[in-house]
Amino acid sequence: MIKVFLCCAAGMSTSMVVNKMRKAAEESGVEAEINAYSISAFETELKKNDVCLVAPQVKYKFAEFSKRCEEENVACGQIDMMQYGMMKGKEILQQAIDLKAS
Repeated sequence: MIKVFLCCAAGMSTSMVVNKMRKAAEESGVEAEINAYSISAFETELKKNDVCLVAPQVKYKFAEFSKRCEEENVACGQIDMMQYGMMKGKEILQQAIDLKAS
């Protein structure tokens, strides 16, 4: 089981990415809990998850979030803008799995 949260500005486009990731997890038999939260919920959600993925529209927060994630032993990564824009759920899910494994 992998628990992933995507950190974004408001959550509209990110919720569509989350749905694509959930579908990809289901299709590949990966047990995953995937949610999207605004940057204001970062601290609340941090300790409940294995991986934090930072959406392109809030990449300016990546350094700060990455540092906090490291302190809490949570993997952290930035979602590639092209993958995000094209809503490539399978590829973004794989990024989360790879981050957790490393």
